[in-house]
Amino acid sequence: MKKRILIIGACGQIGTELTERLRRIYAPHKVIASDIREGDAELMEGGPFEVLDAMDYEALEDIVINYEISEVYLMAAMLSATAEKFPMKAWNLNMNSLFNVLNLAKEGKIEKVFWPSSIAVFGPTTPKINTPQHTIAEPTTVYGISKLTGERWCEYYHKKFGVDVRSIRYPGLISYKTLPGGGTTDYAVEIYHKAIKHKKYISFLDKGTTLPMMFIDDAINATIGIMEAKPHEIKLRSSYNLAAISFAPEELADSIRKHIPEFEIVYEPDFRQAIADSWPNTIDDSPAREDWGWAHTYDLKEMTDVMLSNLQGSILNTSE
Repeated sequence: MKKRILIIGACGQIGTELTERLRRIYAPHKVIASDIREGDAELMEGGPFEVLDAMDYEALEDIVINYEISEVYLMAAMLSATAEKFPMKAWNLNMNSLFNVLNLAKEGKIEKVFWPSSIAVFGPTTPKINTPQHTIAEPTTVYGISKLTGERWCEYYHKKFGVDVRSIRYPGLISYKTLPGGGTTDYAVEIYHKAIKHKKYISFLDKGTTLPMMFIDDAINATIGIMEAKPHEIKLRSSYNLAAISFAPEELADSIRKHIPEFEIVYEPDFRQAIADSWPNTIDDSPAREDWGWAHTYDLKEMTDVMLSNLQGSILNTSE
């Protein structure tokens, strides 16, 4: 079966690991990585790579045609904290890149599309505990507004034009392979780096700020899982809730102290606190589990074990 995959935004936190995994599954030459800039040596040497501005329709179309692309994973986006600083740039990137891919699919040049949404689609009026799949969604951030709008367009293109588009609402994602990319949940990555290097972390989110989180391996499994599901199993064409673990900064700090007893955390909330306060504490993702078999693997303890063991050597050998 012909399958050639294009990943847009392959140098980002999710894109890097998604590219690596898909190349292992389908063979390097069948997975074309792209981003607005070149990536690290491993990404560049691991298979085909194209420098691509996701907002350039003609350049994107050329790559899709030249490589005979059948599936696109659109991972390019400006994340929540950065988007608040550059609202129009964020809106243009997040929306125009989606329209470019959906329109290529509408024209029959792409068979299947993955587009990530986020818990940012929810807002302060959304029920915070076990947030249901269908609920009030009144986002108060540029990122959230763009993601909620994107969900509606994905569903529209599926219903109106038959586009096979699939989406999940990512919680905060945690990885040791890539640095944070400007999201409100970035503290949960930074904290491990600072714990190893300085034994201290100044948190930009306050104590008691519980947010849905997920280890990157689970996120990659979910992303590939929904794309490999049979079309009839995908009953929602807007975006599926996705959940694994929820915790507050002090709970994460406690898990780190089991490895680094002297670790200290200090709370100095900044503008990102208001963003976090508008998001859910826990998510009900039962439709994803029932429809296409989603299941997470990592809990907080296992995630901390993996993060610290993998970061230990690399961080101590570098300076910040």
